[in-house]
Amino acid sequence: MHYTRTAICLHWLIALCVLGLLSVGLYMTGLKISPVKLQIYMLHKSLGLTVLALMLIRLLWRLTHAPPPLPVSLPAWQRVASASTHALIYLLLFAMPISGWLMNSASGFPTKLFSLMPLPQLIARDPEAFVRWQTVHAYLAYSLLALVVLHVAAAFKHALIDRDGIARRMWPTRSAH
Repeated sequence: MHYTRTAICLHWLIALCVLGLLSVGLYMTGLKISPVKLQIYMLHKSLGLTVLALMLIRLLWRLTHAPPPLPVSLPAWQRVASASTHALIYLLLFAMPISGWLMNSASGFPTKLFSLMPLPQLIARDPEAFVRWQTVHAYLAYSLLALVVLHVAAAFKHALIDRDGIARRMWPTRSAH
């Protein structure tokens, strides 16, 4: 049994965005101030806010469409680990863009989605709050990276070692509905 096509599409679209965001986030922090760095930051912020919107859609979809059941042969500890990891990933995929938005608001720079749509500042300009939100955003990013590595490792384990079909449930197929 597979996830729905919508769930599969959202999963892989968000996964690609997150991999790009984590990579660009690590890269851009080492750049010197320049117009290119500012453009990369703008793109990073816009893509992060896009992930927030996609996660809202994904959460609504998930609340109205149950995932396929795990095999009954799966040990209880793996069921708990799977549920916990997925819940933490969902939480971080909301917390990351919100912490970035708060950090950007505290910086005093306007928040715009792809330089087109201005978004409200969540808090007033505050250099101390900026540093706090910057720290929170960094810790969340490293936590998300660790969970993504764990998630991918578990998928490979299920695909290559256990061969129990769990990893295939999220691959696009004709049978997904």
